Amino acid sequence: MKPKKGNNRIVIPIGPQHPSLKEPGCFRITLEGEKVVHAEIDIGYNHRGLEKACESRNYIQTLYLIERVCGICSHTHSTAFCQGIEELAGLSIPPRAAYIRVIVSELERLHSHLLWLGVAGHEIGFDTLFMYSWRDREKVLDVLAEVCGNRVNYGINTIGGVRRDLDESMQQNIAKVIAFLEDQLKYYLDLALTDPTLSARLAGIGKLSREDALKYGAVGPVARAAGIMEDIRIIEPYAAYIEVPVKPVTDTRADVLGRTVVRIQEMLESLEIIGYCLKNLPGGELTVKAPRRIPAGEVISRTEAPRGENIHFIRANGTDILDRVRVRAPTEANWHGMKHMLEGEYLADVPITIAAIDPCYSCADRAIVINSERKTEMMDWQGLREYSIDWYKKRGLDLSAVKMPERKIYI
Repeated sequence: MKPKKGNNRIVIPIGPQHPSLKEPGCFRITLEGEKVVHAEIDIGYNHRGLEKACESRNYIQTLYLIERVCGICSHTHSTAFCQGIEELAGLSIPPRAAYIRVIVSELERLHSHLLWLGVAGHEIGFDTLFMYSWRDREKVLDVLAEVCGNRVNYGINTIGGVRRDLDESMQQNIAKVIAFLEDQLKYYLDLALTDPTLSARLAGIGKLSREDALKYGAVGPVARAAGIMEDIRIIEPYAAYIEVPVKPVTDTRADVLGRTVVRIQEMLESLEIIGYCLKNLPGGELTVKAPRRIPAGEVISRTEAPRGENIHFIRANGTDILDRVRVRAPTEANWHGMKHMLEGEYLADVPITIAAIDPCYSCADRAIVINSERKTEMMDWQGLREYSIDWYKKRGLDLSAVKMPERKIYI
């Protein structure tokens, strides 16, 4: 875009489709030379209506949807949902199930952080790091596939416990993987702390001080890189974290380098947690019987996702159909500080600054209400479709001929 006459500023749009963005989002970056002087964050392109869809399904059907809020941290969402329902129903899951939930949770953290490390390396042109970390991630995914039957959307949780057990062979394979990863992660940590090129590329970028992290409500590695120890596994332990020792991981750099160091150290801590769980895995049942109808009530359930604090608000009405679920994913909390992190940086640092919060756009995107000058309207599926058709028609694109597919039930 050309700058206005008499003004040396230029506006650069990044997105909604852009090579550095893995999901659609739009960032309008105003530059003076190469410096970012103003940033506008525009998300909301990925709305899928999962929360609304949950309101017409029973609890087991909803569990499948909730696990698909995010493909990278699906286990933490199903854990938050299950433990919320279990609290409403007055259920205590068996100790073995609690330990298996923790093992899968930490395997998921390894998978998520290794994925992020590779993406971060790719964003700064360090593709060797990308290939190494994703090679290591494959070993974690292979173990998850063996334990759960799936590489993502594991389906291990059920209301009242877990669906699958860990036999001796699985436990040995997990132990082999964590032994292999220990040396690799120590190498990555040394690389982040000592490599002058990597440090120069990441240090001082995307600054979010402790005070600003508290102001904007940052969570997860973004907050812990600013010295804020807000780890739900420690401050409000759930599942087997009540018994499993978890050492806090923090840093004070408050920049992209600090977030990199925190994530690598968290992976090393995950290895310790998994090893402890394997050595102390209790025997016994995997599930307790859960009622089909959940007693009426409201509950807030929290877990520590790889990206940070994950919150589920759940409301039951005494039937077998969920009344309401509201998911506050960690990305939704970390977006608030993005404008602050971008302004004052160079244009070349914008992709890695965005990537450093490990954003999941579809986790955060919500859209169920339209505010206008006339009224506030709650929309159902048909109303949303009609509104969309009308919106595009005004812009010269008629989609009214596109038919909605018939709903089919497969037996």
